[in-house]
Amino acid sequence: MAEIVELADGVAEVVRDGDEVAMEGFTHLIPFAAGHEVIRQHRRDLTLVRMTPDLIYDQVIGAGCAARLVFSWGGNPGVGSLHRFRDAVQHGWPRPLEIEEHSHAGMANRYAAGASGLPFAVLRGYRGTDLPAQTDTIKPITCPFTGEELTAVPALNPDVAIVHAQRADRAGNVQMWGITGIQKEAVLSASRSLVTVEEVVDELTPLPGAVVLPTWVVTAVAVARGGAAPSYAQGYYDRDNSAYQEWDAISRERDSFSAWLDGVRKVVA
Repeated sequence: MAEIVELADGVAEVVRDGDEVAMEGFTHLIPFAAGHEVIRQHRRDLTLVRMTPDLIYDQVIGAGCAARLVFSWGGNPGVGSLHRFRDAVQHGWPRPLEIEEHSHAGMANRYAAGASGLPFAVLRGYRGTDLPAQTDTIKPITCPFTGEELTAVPALNPDVAIVHAQRADRAGNVQMWGITGIQKEAVLSASRSLVTVEEVVDELTPLPGAVVLPTWVVTAVAVARGGAAPSYAQGYYDRDNSAYQEWDAISRERDSFSAWLDGVRKVVA
């Protein structure tokens, strides 16, 4: 059953040094507040997992929290490169970063396999690309029924999944709507989970297309108003496009990034 906690307590409870951590949210409901708290708590040697390691992982990587990244497509959406990610891979600053690259479809299927209790996923993707030659966790497999050669990828079962949602009730049931990406599967595949929400309400009102994570699949819920900013939370606030543009300048040089990082570490969650 989910426990409703303060954000700092939730991160301290579920995220440990050396963990494999998935912070998911596709364009929408990205858990920035939780990511910043991971930075403030100086977590180290994390394996970060995410379908699109945009600003949130650029920040966590730049803070020195990550030893490894499992991902599909990395960039600042609509702007350009992730400079802290690039600096870690190319120059080992602030520490070397090992990478494991997949396609979006591959990552989504890996989460689905993990959530389903299966050891691997099978798909037609990756053929015609050089990813199998670069990534050890992409293997050919032959269909026992048709003889067709397909691709197998191992299930993802992170130690921790962190997602943001619009609201939860007082029992810890979580409701999200809009573009929900792979958040549900990430939580179901993980050993522990933290969900940040805009608010806690007495009752969850049914909404078309909404996803409900029942309290028994969530470890902890924390209220973090504006916790997805600068991404957006449908029904609460819009995407801050200027923040994504400003991040390009902030993250481009180590000094300007370090000044930003000092500011995050001084904030009490």
